[in-house]
Amino acid sequence: MSKRVLAVVKLLENEDNQTEESSPRNRFNPDHEFRQSIAKDSLPIAIGLQTGRRKVDEPSATPSPSKEIDGGPAAAGRSQGNRGRSGWVRVSGGDRLGLASALRGSSSAHRSPLPPPGAPLLPAQTLASAPRICVHGFGIWLGMGEVRSKKTPKLPIPGKRNVLITSALPYVNNVPHLGNIIGCVLSADVFARYCRLRGYNTIYICGTDEYGTATETKAMEENCTPKEICDKYHAIHSEVYKWFDISFDEFGRTSTPQQTEHPILFSDGDYTGFCAVFQLVDVFILTLEHTMQLYCETCKRFLADRLVEGTCPRLDCNYESARGDQCEKCGNLLNPTELLDPKCKVCRNPPQIRDTDHLFLELPLLRSKLEEFINQMSVAGGWSQNAVQATHAWLKEGLKPRCITRDLKWGVPVPHEKYKDKVFYVWFDAPIGYVSITACCTPEWEQWWKNPDQVELFQFMGKDNVPFHTVMFPSTLLGTGEKWTLLKTISVTEYLNYESGKFSKSKGIGVFGNDAKDTNIPSEVWRYYLLTNRPEVSDTLFTWADLQAKLNSELLSNLGNFINRVLSFIAKPSGSGYDSIIPDAPDAGSHLLTKTFAENISKLVEQYLDAMEKVKLKLGLKTAMSISSEGNSYLQESQFWKLYKDDPSSCCIVMKTSAGLVLLLACLLEPFMPSFSVEVLRQLNLPLETHLSLCDENGDIHKMKPLWDFLHSGHKIGKPEPLFRELKDDEVESLRQRYAGSQADRIGKSAVDTKRMAEQLQNTKISESNSKKQQAKATVNAKPKASEAEISISRLDIRVGLIMKVQKHPDADSLYMEEIDVGEESTRTVVSGLVKHIPLEEMQNRKVCVLCNLKPATMRGIKSHAMVMAASNADNSKVELVDPPASALVGERITFPGYSGEPDVLLNAKSKLWEKLQVDLHTDAELIARYKDAPFTTNAGICKVLSIASGIIRERKPPEQRTKTDGMARRVFTLLAAASAAFMALAVAGVGAQQAVVTANYHLYRPERIGWDYNAAHTFCSTWDAGNSVQWRRRYGWVSFCGPAGPVGQLACGKCLLLTNIRTKDVLKARIVDMCTKIGMDIDVNVFQKLDSDGQGYHNGYLKLKYQFVKC
Repeated sequence: MSKRVLAVVKLLENEDNQTEESSPRNRFNPDHEFRQSIAKDSLPIAIGLQTGRRKVDEPSATPSPSKEIDGGPAAAGRSQGNRGRSGWVRVSGGDRLGLASALRGSSSAHRSPLPPPGAPLLPAQTLASAPRICVHGFGIWLGMGEVRSKKTPKLPIPGKRNVLITSALPYVNNVPHLGNIIGCVLSADVFARYCRLRGYNTIYICGTDEYGTATETKAMEENCTPKEICDKYHAIHSEVYKWFDISFDEFGRTSTPQQTEHPILFSDGDYTGFCAVFQLVDVFILTLEHTMQLYCETCKRFLADRLVEGTCPRLDCNYESARGDQCEKCGNLLNPTELLDPKCKVCRNPPQIRDTDHLFLELPLLRSKLEEFINQMSVAGGWSQNAVQATHAWLKEGLKPRCITRDLKWGVPVPHEKYKDKVFYVWFDAPIGYVSITACCTPEWEQWWKNPDQVELFQFMGKDNVPFHTVMFPSTLLGTGEKWTLLKTISVTEYLNYESGKFSKSKGIGVFGNDAKDTNIPSEVWRYYLLTNRPEVSDTLFTWADLQAKLNSELLSNLGNFINRVLSFIAKPSGSGYDSIIPDAPDAGSHLLTKTFAENISKLVEQYLDAMEKVKLKLGLKTAMSISSEGNSYLQESQFWKLYKDDPSSCCIVMKTSAGLVLLLACLLEPFMPSFSVEVLRQLNLPLETHLSLCDENGDIHKMKPLWDFLHSGHKIGKPEPLFRELKDDEVESLRQRYAGSQADRIGKSAVDTKRMAEQLQNTKISESNSKKQQAKATVNAKPKASEAEISISRLDIRVGLIMKVQKHPDADSLYMEEIDVGEESTRTVVSGLVKHIPLEEMQNRKVCVLCNLKPATMRGIKSHAMVMAASNADNSKVELVDPPASALVGERITFPGYSGEPDVLLNAKSKLWEKLQVDLHTDAELIARYKDAPFTTNAGICKVLSIASGIIRERKPPEQRTKTDGMARRVFTLLAAASAAFMALAVAGVGAQQAVVTANYHLYRPERIGWDYNAAHTFCSTWDAGNSVQWRRRYGWVSFCGPAGPVGQLACGKCLLLTNIRTKDVLKARIVDMCTKIGMDIDVNVFQKLDSDGQGYHNGYLKLKYQFVKC
């Protein structure tokens, strides 16, 4: 590492004159405002209707004339290479003044080429008008909202709750995939829509992140300029988000003048975006550092972080495709020079290390302010646990100065003649894009970003972006000494993975935004599925079967079925229905069933509000769907079809109340499925301009109006139609095959498939009569169809769980019933056979390791939905739970270094995957829980047991629940072979020609790990209890078959067996492992697997083998 010396950078007051005409604020073109008619104060719902659209014309913005900005970071004549300094000299006061003066004196010659001021950031487009319905608390009122002018900026309102929401800015180097969409943009949209429903003064800001290495690299791939790449993919992103009904207040770009232009910097300037922050960084906060950087001789350039790829230096990772800035596998932030075996990603040649100078942000000097901010706001803002953990991990490792410049051509140029060939690091620059994009929305951007007393900032992102938003960006703002609006609440998602692998933009793997549109599955279905599968506490998995199940059983059979039953019955002609007229129900308040139902709905609405206020979006959606389920139960219990003739007044009450619930569901689900809500309004025959809200005009949510008064008696509804359509098995299989592999693999596929799929989906109908059948079929289809070829521990979904409640099973003395929190909306019921081993008081409020994707099993009348991991000693006399670290997050997935991949949604019982994997689960001499050599690992550390060394990790079932297959887990998951007495004689005598038949089973021992050295101390050629003496082992019937301590086995040492599977005729040569007093033998598990080619051995619990002794 090179030596560091700080060059103090002080940003002095500008001595030059600046005309009013040249200031960024006066250059701001008002036509930039409200380019999208999405989510304005009076238009809070951006909806792409599937039917019945009301289109409005959006006048296109006319670009104002401007001069072409020449020069730019790609200007010729800029040299890159060694600065020619062999050592480091402290910068003198005069040099410091020179640097500061140069920072003040940037000219337009160093600016990036930009679109002219006033050019539209989005193409003019026709958008659907926004419906408006207001719900007072739990009641509803209808009325037109006051439409404000599109030219009127949305600004904070004193006395109201003002909410500023940002989504992490997506890169423009590719089409966003579903993981990107749910990770930030869609999640932020849901919360923004909810805030508007609550009457909060809300602004939602996002845009494309257009600078940095990724853009340059993509431009090289497509043989065009970075500017052309940005224009192309910004338009693609805009179209994708429009189709997904994302309701931005402003969707901008980081290459706008508000972000990029560098007027002369001084402390009291009137600037936006980057300059507004950078000009105010205080003395000592920016420093100059002499560094070493990778330089590619072939490409003749310094390599930016993402142009370098190599092996992660962390010993517990060693990922071979780590980027120069961050390891994608372990998440560790890196410098390119730390990589092992680095290579240039452009030419694949190894780079050299050269000297260069860079600016650094002195994070250590800001530590006290930063920690005060984090400690206070993480609690007050209710940060998600993964955000808290990632932030404190950075603080724990110690803050280090972070380089904020790069040797690139495409980016925000450093305003200094000496550094004209450098740009600012994208992660220093990009978060400032939130500010500059807000400035594109309103010139009064400071009212949002410099108003911490009146504005709350909520930020949404994926987990890899956390430290840049909780450490880097706040440090930048704190370093200015100004009163900025700092982050209040951060909502972070883990990764959404695709089928059997990961979504990857670079590799084109997964379903991308444009793909979702091409499936002809409506956007509201995609939104619903992604949000129900939102990876809030651990990675989740996208599968086509799961999408089918949620569409068919939840949207169609629950929500769609309820609404269709209610409206179809009301729409029936008089004599069998109400002729589309909402009936009168004057005595609804005294109807016991309805009164109880309404009280239950009110409680659920309160739970919905509580979840959404805490940004628990998945829980909010689940609660709203529970309200729909309650509606279905209400209909069934009331038997309204009988009441129509037997008790007409009660039937009127039930149908009027149910119709009110339909409207309430349209309101509650609007943040999640806006186009669904619009279609419900259409079928209710309510004006599409109606404003949806969860408060009255004064913001009051507690003015309860009963469900039966949501819709007025005599109101005529529209024509009921199915809201969702069934997704069939053959369609799912077609989609799975269509989106298998990478995007490059799909290019050659015919458009005929697309047309055929569209016709199939559009012609599919639902009906009330087959809803139960569809639900049953969807449940079956939810079973994963993952490949069974690979036996990997990564396919097990083992999580950190917290036992919330434990009690003894009412019908089994040996069983506990636990309610365990595994990071989902509700706890799981788990039945464990631990009563005789662990006291009840030690189980309560204890963190445990839980296997979550086994098929549920019924134990003495109670269904168990997971499995607790426990370890036992050799004779089962002692059992201990496998303990995660105390600071491990509940719901966090337990991983195994060296075994990448995603878990199956549900293990296929027929594949016996669990049985195959459990034989290698054990504890070592240091009490660490392991699979083979890999420890059970969480972000907080490894999992251990209290005292059982060399133990067995397995499921704890009561004796009455154990089957023949469970016997394979006995002792070290060992099944002893029953061999004939002749085998002992053959072994001792070393006979080679004679053959015998034996029933062979398998065990854990892998003798190749010790190099087959049976004479090594304390090995005894043994699988179990290897560290104990023969005398100790004899107490439990185990003796050594060979080795220095073995009583009879010396003649067999070094011998092998030629084994033949009698059924399959598979043949394999294997070394002798062990013998027991019952005159039997074992074969090692890997030998067993190779001989068991048809899997019947695992199914039966044994193999029938012929054997003979041979030389090894």
